[in-house]
Amino acid sequence: MSEPIARPTALAHVRVTVTDIARSKAFYQRLLGTDPAIDFSDQVDEPGVREDRARFYGGCVFRLGDQVFGLRPVAPAGQRFDPDTVGLDHVSFVLGSVDELHQAAARLDEAGIEHGEVTDLGDAGMVILSVQDPDDINLEFAALSS
Repeated sequence: MSEPIARPTALAHVRVTVTDIARSKAFYQRLLGTDPAIDFSDQVDEPGVREDRARFYGGCVFRLGDQVFGLRPVAPAGQRFDPDTVGLDHVSFVLGSVDELHQAAARLDEAGIEHGEVTDLGDAGMVILSVQDPDDINLEFAALSS
């Protein structure tokens, strides 16, 4: 094998494109239990904001430990995510334990948010819990299996 071009040690950030920043921001605030660390969503309808990288395109960014997760509100209204096209398949967030996955499932139930079952992936060494965001982007909570 040849020398790699780079040796990344983690992902710096993930940003997903959404149709409605207010709806998505509220969903992720509830899901992640935190407010955005950077938030330009109140400016989303100002002229030029959706093209302005310095104002995060009118979106927001959540801090997750040493990484960040962002929302970019530039998708046309009514458009839905399709994991079967080139690009993103899903986003997976790490939780500390399988017990935390079960607790998250219970909290999703309490919130009336539809989700998948806590599923052990066997030889992959992880357990997952899936949920769809308002634009139908598949999100996954994952923990190492014991």
